[in-house]
Amino acid sequence: MKRIYVVGTADTKGEELAFLADAIAATGSSVARVDIGTRGATVPVDIPASEVAAHHPDGASGVLGIVDRGTAVAGMSAAFTNFIPSRDDISGVIGIGGGGGTSIITAGMRALPLGLPKIMVSTLASGDTAAYVDVSDIIMMPSVTDMAGLNRLSRVVLHNAAQAIAGMAARPAPVATGKPALGLTMFGVTTPCVTAIADQLRANYDCMVFHATGTGGRSMEKLADSGLLAGVIDITTTEVCDLLFGGVLPATEDRFGAIARTKLPYVGSVGALDMVNFWAPTIPEKFRGRLFYEHNPNVTLMRTTVDECRGIGEWIGTRLARCEGPVHFLIPEKGVSALDIEGGAFFDPEADAVLFDAVERTIKPNAARRVTRLPLHINDPEFAKAATAAFLDIAR
Repeated sequence: MKRIYVVGTADTKGEELAFLADAIAATGSSVARVDIGTRGATVPVDIPASEVAAHHPDGASGVLGIVDRGTAVAGMSAAFTNFIPSRDDISGVIGIGGGGGTSIITAGMRALPLGLPKIMVSTLASGDTAAYVDVSDIIMMPSVTDMAGLNRLSRVVLHNAAQAIAGMAARPAPVATGKPALGLTMFGVTTPCVTAIADQLRANYDCMVFHATGTGGRSMEKLADSGLLAGVIDITTTEVCDLLFGGVLPATEDRFGAIARTKLPYVGSVGALDMVNFWAPTIPEKFRGRLFYEHNPNVTLMRTTVDECRGIGEWIGTRLARCEGPVHFLIPEKGVSALDIEGGAFFDPEADAVLFDAVERTIKPNAARRVTRLPLHINDPEFAKAATAAFLDIAR
């Protein structure tokens, strides 16, 4: 039987945890009260902290009995992140917490599949929540008052949260049917290419285009890991540049990891690997004197050098070489972005040639991993047609 997991520190937020769980149970929902506190619980729970803590890599001793609060919170976060995805009876998760509880609970929530209802009632929800939500679908709900005992306002907030999670769990979204979903990456300087590919595939695929701004690539790969994509056309791999050279829109070290894990059909390219993004007023001093282009009043682009392109190509190729699923990487020999074109601000055939050679060398082409060079610019209509055909070929 599926249950709504109600999660909190039963040592410091026991009264609120019990109230919230009772409010959810009053809707007719089945509830599991989960303690993530590192001291003794003050209210009855269904899953004690010791059971959660046992999922720490070092066992419960890595969490419980630790005097330093920061170390204990970090330990419980690791344990809860391992614990919550292991459960097969969850219809939704709702958490309550201040700083420590929010950190622990949202870490676990981020490990859950997209689409599973997740609400975090937090004292931190009215501020910058990026660190807690990241690329997940966690709903952050402000607690308004601190959680230091129930009051007339906190009862209303928790009651509303209870109704929300109960409604989500009772009426889950229907399972997606129809066309399979396809993930594509795009930047302003690769828009003609990706738009054309999506237009050519939309009749048979639900095309989901992600802006390659760091979170875009992570969101796409989160969908892949969640089993929600049938394939990926990763034309715009530019987030790697920002990761390697300190730009403001970086990928993580796990870029391409979901492709390796899922073995999804993958078509990739070198879109916008000619640039690193910086907020206009904050270009690092070490890059003074480099070739820049003002993309807009907020973003300035820096052209990648020959040596940087070699590193970028090797980084991408090495990771794609780990993929056992079908991979087809396309190289547009006449330029990788709207700026990298003859007469354009970032046109640099030498840097591009080094980039292309590095990718092709380190990807280690074989029957499953192909590299094709095309005498085209990335935004040429014929390149989009080639990318479409490449995907349809490996997606069979």
